[in-house]
Amino acid sequence: MGGSFNPAHGGHLHISLLALQRLNLDEVWWLVSPQNPLKPVKGMAPFETRLAGAAAFAKGHPRIKVSAIEASFNTSYTADTISALERRFPRSRFVWLMGGDNLAQLPRWKRWVELMENVPIAVFDRPQTSLRALSGKAAQRFASARIPIGAARNLAEMTAPAWTFFHTKLDPCSATEIRKKRVSRPRKPKEIAPKETATITALPTRRRRKAQPAERLSPALLTTILTSLEDGKAEGIVTIDLAGKTEIADYMVIASGRSSRQVSALTDHLLEVLPKKWRSSVEGKAQGDWVLIDAGDVIVHLFRPEIRAYYNLEKMWGAAFPDAEAAGR
Repeated sequence: MGGSFNPAHGGHLHISLLALQRLNLDEVWWLVSPQNPLKPVKGMAPFETRLAGAAAFAKGHPRIKVSAIEASFNTSYTADTISALERRFPRSRFVWLMGGDNLAQLPRWKRWVELMENVPIAVFDRPQTSLRALSGKAAQRFASARIPIGAARNLAEMTAPAWTFFHTKLDPCSATEIRKKRVSRPRKPKEIAPKETATITALPTRRRRKAQPAERLSPALLTTILTSLEDGKAEGIVTIDLAGKTEIADYMVIASGRSSRQVSALTDHLLEVLPKKWRSSVEGKAQGDWVLIDAGDVIVHLFRPEIRAYYNLEKMWGAAFPDAEAAGR
């Protein structure tokens, strides 16, 4: 996984741990870039500071390796870095890890088609990016090379082009927001020593509710969601039980609206009835083609029929979890 790591944060760790688990990888390498060509030099911390900060953040995770190898290769573009890695380690098999935001902007990368054709790629959802990423130029061009998540454990053994997309629990951490908070936070003049600039405090990857061991909350939430969809005359409601099979959520609900207008109306009604204490992130509401609602323990996908048929999430998740209970309502 390459990046500026300016600074390293919970999102990097979140993706790395998921990749180790879901892709059957031996290790995850954080390739700290001397300077990302698509990012401004202004505001970029010194390379040595970012490298040390990433190493401090990954400490305690022996299968995550922080590397300055891109600096030793003297490469600025990912396509060049991949080629250099394959020459240096001819017996190793690599999978490139990226967030959904990078898949969306991949056509801006130098020789991006060559990159897709040279190395298998695993894409992990990021807040407010999945619809834009999966409908973007790169995803559409290589649609036939997309691998169901049920086969992702063998991605490293596949011949490129091959890629997969994980609809994971979303990590809200952002390097940009972390830097903004650092700038706005008042500091005492003599409190920070020079070497402390490399120290990064781990941020929580998700705000969690207080544990309630006597009662599992997600079934009640699921009932609220299904009732709302039924009241709104949603079609083809499918519930997939994910509990114990993945860390994404306990349940996934998939349903259709006859038009963009109905999809938007279903979304509005659902957001009104969802408990206020549970944070929800929403993507795609403005277009009304595919709306994703992350309600914590339940992930909801609302589609127009033709968009639902194209992406066929039921088949994808059925292949991933053959023993999952998928029931139409």
